[in-house]
Amino acid sequence: MTFTIYPAIDLRGGQVVRLQQGDPTRQTTYGADPAAAAKRWLDAGATWLHVVNLDGAFGEADQANLTALTAILDAAKPYQAHVQFGGGMRTLHHASRAIELGVSRVIFGTAAVENPEVVEQSLAQFGPERVAVGIDALDGLVRVRGWVEGTALDAALLAKQFAARGLRWLIFTDVARDGVGTGINLSATRSLMDASGLSVIASGGVNSVTDIHAVRDTGLPGVIVGKALYDGKIDANQLF
Repeated sequence: MTFTIYPAIDLRGGQVVRLQQGDPTRQTTYGADPAAAAKRWLDAGATWLHVVNLDGAFGEADQANLTALTAILDAAKPYQAHVQFGGGMRTLHHASRAIELGVSRVIFGTAAVENPEVVEQSLAQFGPERVAVGIDALDGLVRVRGWVEGTALDAALLAKQFAARGLRWLIFTDVARDGVGTGINLSATRSLMDASGLSVIASGGVNSVTDIHAVRDTGLPGVIVGKALYDGKIDANQLF
């Protein structure tokens, strides 16, 4: 199995930011040029980028982020790199628009919980390699709308339901660990993959190269890295 490291580019108002535990009041801004951030990771050897439209996730106006996405996609073309994109992905139209722009894989989060048929429609239209579901959980229970709202849904049960609908790719984030650098919740992530049979990309809490090696050694197919790259705790040039 190929192991993929996905540098994260989180967009808010067209800028590159990181949020601690998904909290919009705990934001760090890393730059106003998302394409430059993309090139930085691509020059280091990244083959995929993980781009998140935070404004879309929060239900806010997101035109600046869509402009930034276009710039990132243009930057990725010469490298023949791929972009997976999520945040505010609510409808088949949203997914179609992103794929027409050049996104390789769309990610459904809140919509997957509230309207699972949209995932099924997208799988039918685009195929299982181009569609992912993001499950964000706190203490095993799914959170939605940019992690602001809780639900009573069990993450593992939800993953199994999507596997039955033909899903292949799942991104799992332990909200409690995201942006705080306390390490991936490996046991929960691996358990989710074992329970569902899905290819689960780990996310939330990477703080060192050791964390990345631990994800790979656990047998997971990929990991998303954000704050540790931007803060210089991980040297991208030694990563890919």
